[in-house]
Amino acid sequence: MASVKIWSILVLSFLLPHSYAHMDFFTSIGHMTDLINTEKDLVTSLKDYIKAEESKLEQIKKWAEKLDQLTDTATKDPEGFLGHPVNAFKLMKRLNTEWGELENLVLKDMSDGFISNMTIQRQYFPNDEDQAGAAKALLRLQDTYNLDTDTLSRGNLPGVKHKSFLTAEDCFELGKIAYTEADYYHTELWMEQALKQLDDGEMSTVDTVSILDYLSYAVYQQGDLDKAMMLTKRLLELDPEHQRANGNLKYFEYIMSKEKEANKSTTKTDSQTDKETKTKKKEPSKDYLPERQKYEMLCRGEGLKMTPRRQKKLFCRYYDGNQNPKYILGPVKQEDEWDKPRIVRFLEIISDEEIETVKELAKPRLRRATISNPITGVLETAHYRISKSAWLSGYESPVVSRINLRIQDLTGLDVSTAEELQVANYGVGGQYEPHFDFARKDEPDAFKELGTGNRIATWLFYMSDVSAGGATVFPEVGASVWPKKGTAVFWYNLFPSGEGDYSTRHAACPVLVGNKWVSNKWIHERGQEFRRPCTLSELE
Repeated sequence: MASVKIWSILVLSFLLPHSYAHMDFFTSIGHMTDLINTEKDLVTSLKDYIKAEESKLEQIKKWAEKLDQLTDTATKDPEGFLGHPVNAFKLMKRLNTEWGELENLVLKDMSDGFISNMTIQRQYFPNDEDQAGAAKALLRLQDTYNLDTDTLSRGNLPGVKHKSFLTAEDCFELGKIAYTEADYYHTELWMEQALKQLDDGEMSTVDTVSILDYLSYAVYQQGDLDKAMMLTKRLLELDPEHQRANGNLKYFEYIMSKEKEANKSTTKTDSQTDKETKTKKKEPSKDYLPERQKYEMLCRGEGLKMTPRRQKKLFCRYYDGNQNPKYILGPVKQEDEWDKPRIVRFLEIISDEEIETVKELAKPRLRRATISNPITGVLETAHYRISKSAWLSGYESPVVSRINLRIQDLTGLDVSTAEELQVANYGVGGQYEPHFDFARKDEPDAFKELGTGNRIATWLFYMSDVSAGGATVFPEVGASVWPKKGTAVFWYNLFPSGEGDYSTRHAACPVLVGNKWVSNKWIHERGQEFRRPCTLSELE
């Protein structure tokens, strides 16, 4: 029991830093790894609690066995048993003292240590927003990569190391989250998957009636009245007294009768109407992103292919930074990724040691990535940018300073007016939808506070390989650039005239499987006057 008392006052040694509490865990895989350690510690704490309870029950069991044998003997000859003065004394002692001690043992709460640890750790747990964010990420991955619910539920994804599957209850929760967003398309998909798994015999805490309740309404909201009625009738077979289902059925029947009356007054036959209804394809609701289809095709690697004639103009080379003394004897590997806009990739340009240093410096500072509101100029989070980022200055680490100088030497641009090195780690389904790096003419004050002009160029390091997804795509031109650890890509956002190159609109595709780390340097106009002279033509 002494060991139990000692254990009960222990506090777990692996606590997350206070700054991590409710910090949008779902937006960074790097931060989510800390939750794995937290859960492991809680499991250890739980096992200790189980051992304490087992030890307590073992003591009670031994006491019961001893008294069972004693009372069996005593009840056969009570007078003879108590005729022995020692037995009489021990009976008085047991009932007056020992049974009270046993009562205290039974009432002793062995959960104090576990509960105290839970209380400490709970403040660092993900919240409802994290759970909803992770659920929406799965729905986003489903749409972007054309995955059916069964594939996702079984965990059959490319490049996975640790296969996992979704239970019927998991599918039901996904459907409910979609339902709260009035996303009836995904509600239907995931409720049907939950229903399928129950019909296949899976044991679950969720019941068929609850699934059918959501499913029938989601189907109705998408205009499939026949199917909604069929599902509602199935629900009522299981629960005839279900108040909402009974009301819905009467309403559906009323709507259907009205539709039949309306159909009689039209030139179309019922069969034609039914045929059109059945062939109507259900799909996600239209959204704010005009190039959604092209963007998602590029993410899947289905984009426009460059013609052989254009491909012949792409080369790989040893590059010396326009005869930079540092690289004349040791040039770097460079290859063309795209011609217009010109996107080049530098290979083996950042070492594994440098990557780890940058990640270690950035991780404690990672915060939900923000975007600049084009109207107010205020930095704010956005659902279309799912990542966390941190900013590193050259003066705080020789590694960061060396990386900045390397960018300057290889681009020929002055980085003293550039923004600090931004390090980003993407979360579950992490992405950054199509955007421009430079400020457009309707955003004249975007970088006013910096006083360094517009973003003339972008340098992007890939600091991890990604098992599936996570490409950088350019929807305007059909280019897809895939992450490769240790490489970097570079492009100009502005023409030499200073006008924006709208073909550089780009996006970070959702990470399907893996952990994506990148860092980028946004280089500004000031200081480049003689390094990249202005031209008279707008588009040159």
